[in-house]
Amino acid sequence: MLKKTNFCVSSDLINEAVNTISNENFKQVINRPTGNFFYDPWVISEEFRGTVWEKIYDSLPTIKGEARIIILKPPQCYFSHSDIDDRWHLNLTSKKSYLINLDNNTMFKLITDGYWYDFDAGNRHTAVNFGNRPRIQLVVRQLLIRSSRNDLVSVKIKSKLNDLEDARFEFDDSISNILNMINKQNALNNFTPNSDEVSFDIAPEFLKNLESIDKKNFEILL
Repeated sequence: MLKKTNFCVSSDLINEAVNTISNENFKQVINRPTGNFFYDPWVISEEFRGTVWEKIYDSLPTIKGEARIIILKPPQCYFSHSDIDDRWHLNLTSKKSYLINLDNNTMFKLITDGYWYDFDAGNRHTAVNFGNRPRIQLVVRQLLIRSSRNDLVSVKIKSKLNDLEDARFEFDDSISNILNMINKQNALNNFTPNSDEVSFDIAPEFLKNLESIDKKNFEILL
């Protein structure tokens, strides 16, 4: 679920960055898109150029998606969910905080060691802070793959639920993991969320993977 990379940041830079955050409710995107949200590279925002955040951002030498500074206050956790796109995580502060893989009931302790971690977000997971201090992370989305296949089938999944919050929860808990897997097989393209529905193109052999989707909650249109 978490794989340590060779990319790292000095403790001095991490401490300098953390000292710029004064609000525990802080949540900040530090870069901006150059095109499609999920598929095209993002670049550092002008307000963060020349700052410690640009130095940390550049310590991950790869094409990046959205980069967010995220704080999880104690004693909080996230809803069960999976993500269509994997992430890179840099832990800036942590005290008894964990990522939990809910598919196999495995906990991963988060430490501030200066290393970027490759996070497989296709598993159902949550994060929890059992400590008495905020957990602060820089989380960077990995861009989706544009499939080069020419036999893709267009699909639309539409929610039957009246509450959009319920629809988002059910989608991320039971569908995002399927799409994450298909994306990694270079068999997904044109993923587009739109209010109560999403559309995308997938390779025909993966249509069977959509059969497990709860028909009470979602309608699948081909």
